[in-house]
Amino acid sequence: MLIPTQAVGTDGQMPVIGLGLWKIDKAVVADVVVEAIRAGYRHLDSACDYGNEKEVGEGIRRAIDEGLCTREDLWVTSKLWNTYHRKEHVVMAMDQTLHDLGLDYVDLYLVHFPIALEFVPFETRYPPEWLFDPSEELPTMKSAAVPLHETWAAMETLVDSGLSRYIGVCNYGVSLMRDMLNYARITPAVLQIESHPYLAQQKLMRFCREQDIAVTAFSPLAALSYLELDMADASESVLEQPAVQAIAKRLGKTPAQVVLRWGVQRGNAIIPKTSKPERLLENASVFDFELTSDDMDQINQLDRHQRFNDPGVFTELAFNTFFPIYE
Repeated sequence: MLIPTQAVGTDGQMPVIGLGLWKIDKAVVADVVVEAIRAGYRHLDSACDYGNEKEVGEGIRRAIDEGLCTREDLWVTSKLWNTYHRKEHVVMAMDQTLHDLGLDYVDLYLVHFPIALEFVPFETRYPPEWLFDPSEELPTMKSAAVPLHETWAAMETLVDSGLSRYIGVCNYGVSLMRDMLNYARITPAVLQIESHPYLAQQKLMRFCREQDIAVTAFSPLAALSYLELDMADASESVLEQPAVQAIAKRLGKTPAQVVLRWGVQRGNAIIPKTSKPERLLENASVFDFELTSDDMDQINQLDRHQRFNDPGVFTELAFNTFFPIYE
């Protein structure tokens, strides 16, 4: 199975469908990576915070050893966690990720959130997650006074030294992106954001297109990514929408394939997560059909600006800290 690519930066080609590795258990993620690569996936979306990069690295090594791919065939993304935003910690975090993945470089390194938290030493806790000291009676997040431009300048040195081919950001809005372009020596190659039919983010995507910044959408199936975290309800599934169901029936596709096709047909990459081999194939089998303009319009009309991954909500509920980053 050949997954098309989209241009990134000056000469990069990022597959438009990748495997999201968030929430895949360490016990199975190496096998999932191997099966994904066997199925034709070449884009792996990882992060320090996912807590499974050593096992992801094991899967990559196994796939290469089995002759399923070469390192150069793969597009590997990782992310800088919130506690490593100070300039002296960025390279440390990158080195740890490369050590865990067993790689000399990543293809893309992203600032995970526009959220700076106080540094937690590796020997204290890795990955450090959100809480500064979980042993406190009422543990909270502890913000750090680190401007975003300091973090970005340190990210740029990763490109200079060849540790990452490209750099970018996650969870930024138009205002932060516009400001960033005023101070960036190296323009962000990719913006990764939550986007699905309930959160289309049309203006942000248009802005990125005009600036030649590629967009990757996480949680492309909306609520399905958040059911196990109690951050969404099954009744919120976009797959149950009558418009999606009708289009799927007409095309002989699953509702998930219709929604994922909508995602890539908009011109961005998507990173659906699954640990099931049959779903790996289903999620990537969206290039043998096309949605009509009417189909696209019907799905666009489902937009209700509903964000499932909102720090302004989950940080207070889970980490006793009100920390909004969106209006």
